[in-house]
Amino acid sequence: MERTTCCVVGGGPAGMVLGLLLARAGVEVTVLEKHGDFLRDFRGDTVHPSTLALLEDLGLAERFAALPQRHVHTVQLPIGPDGELFTVGDLSALSGPYNYVAMVPQWDLLNLLADEAAREPSFRLRMNTEATSFLREGGRITGVRYRERTPDGATGELRADLTVACDGRGSLARALPELGLRSFPCPMDAWWFRLPRRESDPQGVVGTAGDRFITAMIDRGDYWQCAVLIPKGADEERRADGLDRFLEEFARVAPWIADREPELKSWDEVKLLDVRIERLRRWHRPGLLCIGDAAHAMSPVFGIGINLAVEDAVAAARHLVEPLREGRVGLGDVRAVQRRRWPTTAMTQAFQRTAHARVIEPLLSGRSPAGKEVRALRLADLLTKAPWLKRAPAYFLAYGAMRERPPAVSLRRPD
Repeated sequence: MERTTCCVVGGGPAGMVLGLLLARAGVEVTVLEKHGDFLRDFRGDTVHPSTLALLEDLGLAERFAALPQRHVHTVQLPIGPDGELFTVGDLSALSGPYNYVAMVPQWDLLNLLADEAAREPSFRLRMNTEATSFLREGGRITGVRYRERTPDGATGELRADLTVACDGRGSLARALPELGLRSFPCPMDAWWFRLPRRESDPQGVVGTAGDRFITAMIDRGDYWQCAVLIPKGADEERRADGLDRFLEEFARVAPWIADREPELKSWDEVKLLDVRIERLRRWHRPGLLCIGDAAHAMSPVFGIGINLAVEDAVAAARHLVEPLREGRVGLGDVRAVQRRRWPTTAMTQAFQRTAHARVIEPLLSGRSPAGKEVRALRLADLLTKAPWLKRAPAYFLAYGAMRERPPAVSLRRPD
């Protein structure tokens, strides 16, 4: 019978950070990742200051700095009738070395974490291994059944003192009725695609708004990672209008990319993301904990979903290291993780829902009262001119509502 102390389901940022922190503390941990590698086209390749500080705490800052990356210091939005760009988030106003968001291919970050964790004798990463169901015994989750995504499709069971679901919004745990999945109305879906970028273009993260769509263009150095928000369920209708029409509208609100329209040749290059805001009422049951997107699917608004998932993992490590080391992890320990992280999650989702209702839904429906534009213009002017206010949105983008510190026992520097 296969056994481990902690089974982590999902090898994304939350799962790999948790696996590394637990292994550094001497906890036997096995991470199950259903894919054969990390080489997938992630849309959220952001590493926020809170994660950069964590990497420094773990002795990995120098190795991370050697990865190809682009630093983003500002978030700009068009505000007012003329669409003038205002900087509504300037991370350079923050003190400390990490006053930027690093844009790094997520597979590079995951490979770095996996390589470091592999140095620990108590760590095991099993790629091509998909958890298919939970093992249960006496009302407790006691591990998972798995299937290897290999030609022979071998199956097996892995028992664990604790199973942590880090497998995203499609998590196995979402099907457990006792966890109580709660969904909130969401007015938009998102298209994702790439366009070339030139040095004369704006820098950072640039937002624009057009005819019933909103864009966020992420500066990736030689290209723009473009997100376009469209009304919920309007994907088929908008595609039927034709790609050329959309690109003409897009170029009107982002004129610097007008000559690059031919680079996007087909709708096949435009991927649809079904945007959701959801969270579990209960993130745990005996023997099980959910963190990251498994516990709370976030809107792309503010771009901090990955940041929250990593912070969940850090908080989980702090609460669980000692109980796992001592073989006494219980319901109270996993409850403590939710108590710690739930307020931050609920607050962030409340901000996102407010942004949906007050800004995104009116723009996507074509109704944006002039008075609101004037008030937004005044607010933007205040945010950009008052230093004490300038740091508030920057700090939220950088660290979220609450910073988490890793357990001291996990901070051993690499040899």
